[in-house]
Amino acid sequence: MSDLERVVVLAGGLSNEREVSLRSGTRVSAALRAAGVEAAVWDVDASLIDELAADPPQVVFPLLHGVAGEDGTVKEILELLGVPYVGAAPGACRTAFDKAVAKEVLSRAGVATPASVTLPKAAFHDLGATAVMARVVERLGLPLFVKPRAGGSAFGVTRVERAEELPGALMTCFGHHDEALVERAVAGTEIAVAVADLGEGPRALPAVEIAADGLYDYAARYTAGAVRFHIPARVPAAVAEEAARVAVRAHQALGLRHLSRTDAIVDAAGGVWVLETNVAPGLTETSTFPLAVEAAGLDFGLFCRELAASAVPSALGAPGAGAR
Repeated sequence: MSDLERVVVLAGGLSNEREVSLRSGTRVSAALRAAGVEAAVWDVDASLIDELAADPPQVVFPLLHGVAGEDGTVKEILELLGVPYVGAAPGACRTAFDKAVAKEVLSRAGVATPASVTLPKAAFHDLGATAVMARVVERLGLPLFVKPRAGGSAFGVTRVERAEELPGALMTCFGHHDEALVERAVAGTEIAVAVADLGEGPRALPAVEIAADGLYDYAARYTAGAVRFHIPARVPAAVAEEAARVAVRAHQALGLRHLSRTDAIVDAAGGVWVLETNVAPGLTETSTFPLAVEAAGLDFGLFCRELAASAVPSALGAPGAGAR
């Protein structure tokens, strides 16, 4: 869409995922410029509101991760300013960012998620940590994953193989959030399915298989060569179709728009278990979303341009971004 002239990419912020956000912002701004669009990267600080009010761009492309980036806060500010933006509206962001709430929404939509319990730090203190942990293991079995109720980039996530490892995993989790989601580990093939909507409805891009030696944690996600990716994922065609269907269903059930990434496990029987759906997927040089874009035969710069254009109100033939 040649009418798209100026995009502001928001990156950085103050969360512990700042560096990832900056890398995503740098890559997307460069891709937009290569596609003929004026693009500037702005950090998120106390000057942001005044700058946007004084010189509003056609559209904002938020590439913020973690708290304030994915929980809807910045989107609320953009709504207040009347500035169009790429990505989900604030309410949908809040729902998807809260892993426990998102699991409930997905379950009601018929999407399979691993069995889990969500408990605050106070529950272990007030009700007796030993007794609570014993009941968790009794209900969910082993192995388990312990993760913060909200957050990204695998910060605070620990795989628990033995019951005696659970206290340490909870301590790690509570360093990032006051509530822990303890989830049954599902054995199988880890995949990431990108979903994009350029104005014609959401569609899944080719699934990316993640082959990591150990936990797919922050270091593995953002260190070049640390993980082997297989695109498309090495699963039967019928399973790939089901993973695509599930990812689109998750995108729709959570009320998302423009883009999302669903992380899932394919078990030995071909079942697809959704771990979470991310409203602000990383777009760095090691992220799975750009890999899926390229695997779909799309130029990344042109894709980013079309995505940004789809968020602009009717002047460019797209629905208004501010509608909730």
